[in-house]
Amino acid sequence: MQIYKFGGASVKNAESVKNLGKILSTNNTPVIVVISAMGKTTNALEKLVEAYFTKNTGKAYEIASQIKTVHLRIFDALIKNKASEKRASLDTLFQLLENKLEKAPSLNYDYEYDQIVPFGELLSTKIVYLYLQEIGIPCTWLDIRQVLRTDDQYRAAVIDWETSREQFRKKLSKIDHHVITQGFIASTREGISTTLGREGSDYTASVLANLSLAEELIIWKDVPGIMNADPKQFPNAHKLEKISYQEAVELAFYGAKVIHPKTIQPLQNKLIPLKVKSFLDPLSEGSIIQEIHEDIDFLPVYILKENQTLISISLRDFSFINERQISEIYGLFDKHRVHVSLSQNSAISYSACVDCEKRRLPDLIEDLRKRYKVLYNEGVELITIRHYTDSCIQEVLSNKEVLLEQRSRRTARFVVRNAK
Repeated sequence: MQIYKFGGASVKNAESVKNLGKILSTNNTPVIVVISAMGKTTNALEKLVEAYFTKNTGKAYEIASQIKTVHLRIFDALIKNKASEKRASLDTLFQLLENKLEKAPSLNYDYEYDQIVPFGELLSTKIVYLYLQEIGIPCTWLDIRQVLRTDDQYRAAVIDWETSREQFRKKLSKIDHHVITQGFIASTREGISTTLGREGSDYTASVLANLSLAEELIIWKDVPGIMNADPKQFPNAHKLEKISYQEAVELAFYGAKVIHPKTIQPLQNKLIPLKVKSFLDPLSEGSIIQEIHEDIDFLPVYILKENQTLISISLRDFSFINERQISEIYGLFDKHRVHVSLSQNSAISYSACVDCEKRRLPDLIEDLRKRYKVLYNEGVELITIRHYTDSCIQEVLSNKEVLLEQRSRRTARFVVRNAK
């Protein structure tokens, strides 16, 4: 069995969905197809959550209407036979979303997020499923929330492997045609929707690969394979033909966008290779992540994380920052669920670079200021260079002011802002 994962860019419009159909039509063996929300739908749904949670009812309904219009336009471009009959399943989803908006929000933002944002994946997979039926490709639509069970840590739910494996056996142990299902979303044992973390569809696919003992996982993207930099940020990026599981984990940890950070472990545990291929050029080889024992000559790999915040923390009386204070500080980061991308401490201060979480950071800073002196810089960038050279560091830091620097044998990291 194979697992295919298609991201938002691969189903962003009718032509993209048709291209997905062409790729599936060349595979005569059953594939579990994991699909993300279409295009920028998740971004739109996040704005909808914000409007709903802050009780900006008019804005919430306006965004919901725009989302509906976009999806129906794609549906109309794809589905011709008995369109009104097939549209009923989409209308059911739109009605469920509207019913949710009619209810007052709870006090838990993350919970509300996980009840609304999954509609993106549900709508995209339903449209793809209906189109595949339209062109005669046998397939089944599956609500992945019936298979993948998690705890109730909303927006970062943890897979319950034992229950999920049992559900997988019930639902997917014997399939004789393609299965179309969702990435990113799951549910608790009680059936309450959860999500696995932003960009979590890769992780969904790797979990299903693990549960099915798949021969391989293929992630279809709009790039030729795994690149040594994001081509949108570094125009001269080059493709990496193959990398090891360990190297892939390192790159994901540092923020490489090619795969979700949790994707590799379920694959490595079963030695399942992961291929990254271009849906724009399906016949090309792409890149592969697998167990590698021979030495590889690595190109420098550049990872740029924008919209970061650098927080500097010190005791008010200039006392040393010791293990007890660092433990307390980390406890506060964990309490407010703010992920630390880079940290460093000196004798009297501790610094952390984090994503600019506008909903979570203010409460974290307020808590920190109860005991510590806190300063922070917003809008900074975190640059990581794996397998660096002096010349590539000089090139990347040109016209940048370095606020914090770390180097190890293979990795150099810099928190920077544009030089004045």
